[in-house]
Amino acid sequence: MKARNGAPALREVPEQRRILAVLVFSQILSGAGLAAGITVGALLAEELLGSTGLAGVPSALFTAGAALGAVGIGQVCRRWGRRPGLALGYGVGALGSLGVVAAAALGNAPLLFLALLVYGAGTATNLMARYAGADLASPARRGRAVSTVLFATTLGAVVGPNLVTLTGEVAHSWGIPRLAGPFLLATAAFGSASVVLACLLRPDPLRLAEALAKDKSVAEAAGPTAEGPADDSDEPPAARPRRAGVVTGTTVMVLTQLVMIAVMTMTPVHMRAHGHGTQAAGFVIALHVGAMFLPSPLTGLLVDRVGRLWVAGASGVTLLAAGVLAAVAPPSSLPALATALVLLGLGWNFGLISGTAIVTDALPPARRASAQGLVDVGIALAGAAGGASSGLVVVLGGYPTLALAGGILALAVVPVVAWSVRRPPHPAAGAAPRTDTERT
Repeated sequence: MKARNGAPALREVPEQRRILAVLVFSQILSGAGLAAGITVGALLAEELLGSTGLAGVPSALFTAGAALGAVGIGQVCRRWGRRPGLALGYGVGALGSLGVVAAAALGNAPLLFLALLVYGAGTATNLMARYAGADLASPARRGRAVSTVLFATTLGAVVGPNLVTLTGEVAHSWGIPRLAGPFLLATAAFGSASVVLACLLRPDPLRLAEALAKDKSVAEAAGPTAEGPADDSDEPPAARPRRAGVVTGTTVMVLTQLVMIAVMTMTPVHMRAHGHGTQAAGFVIALHVGAMFLPSPLTGLLVDRVGRLWVAGASGVTLLAAGVLAAVAPPSSLPALATALVLLGLGWNFGLISGTAIVTDALPPARRASAQGLVDVGIALAGAAGGASSGLVVVLGGYPTLALAGGILALAVVPVVAWSVRRPPHPAAGAAPRTDTERT
């Protein structure tokens, strides 16, 4: 099989289709759990603490928990494979969701904060599953493999916010505050995803990818490496990560995550302060989450056909448009706010899929799990910073200031991409061939 520029590419292994099917099923289940913290986390904290300035704390906590979870999941995946790592991550997330429900029922803020931290492991797992989809994908189809896993999250993630009222009524009938209802759904969603992965994710995609990478015929099928200066390292070039690719992909994902979390976190609070109900906020967040995942098949195709770096650059421009629109939109205009949040989700989608492909291209299978875990730590910490600062920025300067500042910050992706384009290619085994659009 040949890539578009004539270089040989790795063939897709037969097990990839089954593995993607299992990942898709688990992502559909877990998507509803992912949406709980996004939709009502800030509102629940505002209700318990009585302070808008602290409404961003839940987002900061569960994204900080995601950072810790990413470290742990990455290490478990490195030592024992994707299956135990992802199953454990969702199991811990389910436990955290149940803790949030208990904290809301007791009115216990310290327990709420601890539970949100633990809940973050579920959100980390939901994102880290995309790497499992890419483990066995051929370089020419890596973007589409990542996008398939992310797309599967759409159903649960879009349905979840629209069940705020229903799950709230269920919680209220059990004597639990209504805003804790979505976390009841998250408990079931993360728990079910954990069971599915533990039972069905066989063979383990990372372990199989490592075994195939050692096979001489697969190494030969990867094609010749670019000529370059002699290297004194004992490791062959195919076994070494390409740092420039890791830096570029990580930076793209960190910036887009920070901006998206900051603006998204305070949008429900901004809406409620201007007369919109919880259901309206849930509808806008549902559209936003849909835009985060629904365009994934098209984004993956663009990443593979047009180029990783072009799509990464587009993420910064799209997030700028989202920030400007959110800043100038009349607070009473539901359509304008919804459009801004859709653009916010789309820009994040561009950044995550392109960044994931760039990072995976740069890492040989034997080093992927631990390095990807560290990359996702950076992403989660950026989200935590965005969530923690968002409430204070709104208190000091207002929601428009937050949205506009976020859009401008996202534009920093463009010079990062330009820097990467100007670097000479240094492909490793398994890396996607550079398309003409990525060459200078």
